Amino acid sequence: MNGLELARAFYAACRPALVAAMPDIMARAAAGLAGEGSECLGCDDATSRDHDFGAAFCLWLPQDLLRAEARRIEDVFASLPAEFHGLPSRLAPQARQGRVGPVPVEGFYAFFTGLAAPPEDWRQWLAIPEHRLAAATSGEVFEDADGRFSAWREALLAYYPRDVWLKKLAGKAMLTAQAGQYNLPRALRRGDAASAMLAAARFAESALALVFLLNRRYMPFYKWAPRLGRQLPLLGAPLGRLLDLLAAHPLRGPEDLDVAGPVEDFCAAVAAHLRATGLSDEPDAWLWAHGPRIMAHVETDALRRRNLLEE
Repeated sequence: MNGLELARAFYAACRPALVAAMPDIMARAAAGLAGEGSECLGCDDATSRDHDFGAAFCLWLPQDLLRAEARRIEDVFASLPAEFHGLPSRLAPQARQGRVGPVPVEGFYAFFTGLAAPPEDWRQWLAIPEHRLAAATSGEVFEDADGRFSAWREALLAYYPRDVWLKKLAGKAMLTAQAGQYNLPRALRRGDAASAMLAAARFAESALALVFLLNRRYMPFYKWAPRLGRQLPLLGAPLGRLLDLLAAHPLRGPEDLDVAGPVEDFCAAVAAHLRATGLSDEPDAWLWAHGPRIMAHVETDALRRRNLLEE
């Protein structure tokens, strides 16, 4: 049983007691598990259990209600089981770390977005780190009585406005080219192993960001991006194979330049997709050249004038 399954089962077991003790509060509550933590992304495993693992769920409530009824809510939570399926509960106040238990709806989304309401313009969207959008929309909402929590979530899951998406696509395509198609082979030709390693790492992160964007999914924190990225339907599997190759391939000098071929093949596949979807009419596989072609579709003048490589 992974963390999300455990949370779902634990909430189902606790729900009757919660409803019986505070039906009025539960009528305004949303329950689930989302936010920070590998279990919210479905990435937890045996290694994850060395910290912050146990039975828990979030009960999201309007901030004014949570403040007014804090003592009552805490008394009810104190009466819930201290363990479940042989695992300790994380619902005790000292174990929550702000991630589980009673959480204000407004505070949850403000933590991840810095906003009091869903983003409305391109500046607000670009100001939110993408891994925070991934965390805010992770996990699962088991139920939502009044819909307030889910309304926020659905606004974020609707994804970036088209112009913001195009801007990010253009920049990531160019950074992917810069690191993988240009700097990686040059560093290898020079025998600069450290620079080759850094170029490969920057290529991997930019290429992952690009594939997440093409799939219209928020890229999570970097350590989970390869695992989830390879599962994406569009170019995820070939990128996963390429990242495995890069991770295992020596990057010492000219003798290792054969790695440039698979990098070019991946970039050619991205370029072909950009052409097939009408996002670019650049005939070459050099992804740097696709950036300005993608940006030509941006309709917002102020956004189109921004540096292509900066968000």
